[in-house]
Amino acid sequence: MAPPSDPSPPRRSGTSILPVLIPIAVLIVAAVGVGSWLQFTERQAMDTVHTVGSTAADRVDVEATVQRVDAAGRELVLRVRVTPRGALGEEGGIAPVADLSLQTSEATLGDLAFKAHERLATRDVQVAITDGSISDYPFDTYETEIGFGALLGDKEVPVRLLFSNNDTLFSVDATPTPSRRGAVMALGLARSGSLLVFATFMMVVMWALAASVLIGSWYLTTRSSSLVWPALSWMAATLFALAAFRNTAPGTPPIGCVLDWFAFLWAETVIALCLIATVVTGVHNALREDAAQNT
Repeated sequence: MAPPSDPSPPRRSGTSILPVLIPIAVLIVAAVGVGSWLQFTERQAMDTVHTVGSTAADRVDVEATVQRVDAAGRELVLRVRVTPRGALGEEGGIAPVADLSLQTSEATLGDLAFKAHERLATRDVQVAITDGSISDYPFDTYETEIGFGALLGDKEVPVRLLFSNNDTLFSVDATPTPSRRGAVMALGLARSGSLLVFATFMMVVMWALAASVLIGSWYLTTRSSSLVWPALSWMAATLFALAAFRNTAPGTPPIGCVLDWFAFLWAETVIALCLIATVVTGVHNALREDAAQNT
């Protein structure tokens, strides 16, 4: 008679990870959804073309696009493309029928001139920005004004201005301004939404790292332990890594901006003091232990 088979071993009762995975999945989906909406909104704003000026058949179209905003130099680079329409242009607007002169606003550094019957080339011009200060980074805002008036030969001609923004670090609010001559827009510049989110995230991370080091330092100093070299290495690495992390902030903010005074400088101070306190306490405890062993 065959011996009875051994019963199968009982299964281990383990905790299901499904209740943990579901909230994580929901959080990921929500984060991706919010991020997609923010990216779409910002992309729509950058693709928007603001128009002001004449709609006459015979006019000069000026397409002005912001290429780069230099907050430290207090200027922006504007790429200008000029197209004469109707009877003012040749071959579909490739060249003007007479000498064309574009008179710009006071903030723009220099007027533009084009020869008759010559191909019109795209030009880059600098526009001064006013108000605001880069020390307010990432909450700094600026203002300026752009405007164009056109003279074909010696005759003033209508102008239509088409403005857009191509700088991902700034959002630009364009408002048409009434003008007797040409087309004028008032511009308000502020940091883009993605930059604000990233800079805020950096400040939160800086304070979180400082709090982590503070808690670790408190634990070590209250346990009457001697020098714990792995902990000291972690604190020192955090101290220097935080400086490198700060330098990754988009837009190269200067030292002493809001980012520094709200988070970076204080986080560095807390980490440095915690590191010093941990070393001093550890050395004191180590000397006391050595003295106790020698007696």
